[in-house]
Amino acid sequence: MALGLGWKEVSPERVASGGVVAPNERLPWGKTIGLGAQHVVAMFGATFVFPLVMGLNAQLAIMMSGLATIIFLLIVQGKVPSYLGTSAAFVGGVAAIRAQGGTSQEVTGAIFVAGLILAAVGVLIHYMGPSLLHKVLPPVVTGAVVMLIGFNLAPVVANIYWPQDQWVAFATMVFVIVVAVAFKGFISRISVFLALIFGTALSWVLDNTVGPITSVLGGATEATEHLRWDYSGVGQASWFGLPDKTVVAADGMETVGWHFPSFSAAAIVLVIPAVIALIAENAGHVKAVAEMTGDDLNPYMGKAIGADGVGTAVASAFGGSPTTTYAENIGVMAATKVYSTAAYYVAALVAVLFGLSPKFGALVASIPGGVLGGITVVLYGMIGLLGAKIWKENGVDFANPINLVPVAAGVIIGTGDVAMNITDTFSLSGIAFGTIVAIAAYHLARNLAPADLRENADRLGGTLTTVGPQVYGDADGVDDLYQEGYPGQTGTDREHDTL
Repeated sequence: MALGLGWKEVSPERVASGGVVAPNERLPWGKTIGLGAQHVVAMFGATFVFPLVMGLNAQLAIMMSGLATIIFLLIVQGKVPSYLGTSAAFVGGVAAIRAQGGTSQEVTGAIFVAGLILAAVGVLIHYMGPSLLHKVLPPVVTGAVVMLIGFNLAPVVANIYWPQDQWVAFATMVFVIVVAVAFKGFISRISVFLALIFGTALSWVLDNTVGPITSVLGGATEATEHLRWDYSGVGQASWFGLPDKTVVAADGMETVGWHFPSFSAAAIVLVIPAVIALIAENAGHVKAVAEMTGDDLNPYMGKAIGADGVGTAVASAFGGSPTTTYAENIGVMAATKVYSTAAYYVAALVAVLFGLSPKFGALVASIPGGVLGGITVVLYGMIGLLGAKIWKENGVDFANPINLVPVAAGVIIGTGDVAMNITDTFSLSGIAFGTIVAIAAYHLARNLAPADLRENADRLGGTLTTVGPQVYGDADGVDDLYQEGYPGQTGTDREHDTL
């Protein structure tokens, strides 16, 4: 069918014998529902962690991720199986907006515009071809942008989450590391989710053994005595219902829920660099699925990128979080060899049902700040290191000054939050300024450089080539942007690369 809703049922024996279930096929509905539940668990941890660290409503984010996934599947006509969970690429920009006193309405307004830009880029790629993408954003530039987005977040960990409970944060961090490397397969992929449970349980034990802690809670200015895990709101919340509307108390404290966006030019500038990361994530996802299924999905590259943009815009229009394709769910597909989009529709519907439970939302919102500190110290660093991974896997040659000099400047500007004051009321800083420098200076350097340097840059990392499958997931909510199997590498599979 045109919308990809007509699935042909296949026998479980096909999978048992090593066969695959294509996107337009499905197992019997009972097994399909079970697979859908696996996809929910795979995406769950990161999808509600990142709304929390962006100061958005996690219950609403889960609900809108399900809706965005349905939109995505309909736009790509069921050709690209994917779950759209919360994107981590926006965390740095949102942190900068919050630091400047921006409201949740301004945050989601900026994300809404970014979604529209991503949708427009998808339309452009659909009609002009994927080669346009690689000319404008070669891996050396994309890697730099992803790196500065991640490393710009270091002060958020150091100044907000970690100090709330340093010992729980440290224990949670160690737990993430141990589970990620000591276990293989599905357990390692959900190491962040398991760390949330571990850290919260540890906080409860400490509350009941050594008593309350005195620290500065996120958003507060003075230290107070409080329980590490305050779950009083969970019992008061109802089981079913929509998230509450965003309200601001008399003391200026915000209780975030659903809301309509408002628009600020300064806020929009801060999140636009995240669009570059989303383009790269979606491109990598489509190429990975194409390798795994054997289908030619290049005609759907633009549709997939545009569909994520539409999903992000729809989610943020009601106060939800930005979305992106999730590598965690690629890991589930690789393990099961079931690429049926029917399982993703099931996962999306389950997410919507979760979003209809205020009790679930209250439980998520009660996660202790120290636990978030232990998780984000890993996640933020890994977002940055994904930039280095892009460089490595695309053979970017930093002996070539075309690659070295421009991105060096961009990365330092982005991570150091360097500012350029344009007027008395407008300035560029941090992620936005670093991204502009990395992109513009690279293309300037390339056009000014001698022919031999340009040829060498093109040969080593100047264009994106993906010839091998991505068969693993990331617990950080950001896809591994490019896959294994580049010229010169051996092997095209890696079963255990979880973070």
